[in-house]
Amino acid sequence: MSVRSVLRLRMSSHDAHYGGNLVDGARMLALFGDVATELCILHDGDEGLFRAYDSVEFLAPVHAGDFIEAEGEITEVGRTSRKMRFEARKVIRPLPDVSSSAAEVLATPVVVCRATGTCVVPLDKQRGKR
Repeated sequence: MSVRSVLRLRMSSHDAHYGGNLVDGARMLALFGDVATELCILHDGDEGLFRAYDSVEFLAPVHAGDFIEAEGEITEVGRTSRKMRFEARKVIRPLPDVSSSAAEVLATPVVVCRATGTCVVPLDKQRGKR
C-alpha cells in the first residue's frame, strides 16, 4: 500500500503573519490538512475527517515568497482510521537582495515542518479499494 500526495505552492504576503514576512506555522498544518484530504479521497473515495495530530515539529522558518512542497503518505490503515506522516519542504526562496523578482531553486530542499496524524473515514463512506 503506497498512497502518497504532494502539493507545491508559493507562500504569499497574505500568508505572512509576523514581522519579516514570517509565515505562521499553522499554514503548514493547513497544507497537511489538504494533503490528508487528498490521501483519503485516493484511498477511500471520501474526504474523511482529521482526528488528531500525534506530533508536530516546526524546523525552519517560512517566509512570503517561499515555495513549499507538502508531502504525505498513509502509513497504516485500520478499520476506519488512516495514520499518516507529513513533511513540508522549502524548495524555492526569493532573493530580494538581488532584485524584487529574483529567486533560486534550493539544491537541497529545507525541511520546515514534520507531523504525524490520524484521519477517520466512517465505514459507510468508504468507497475505495481496501
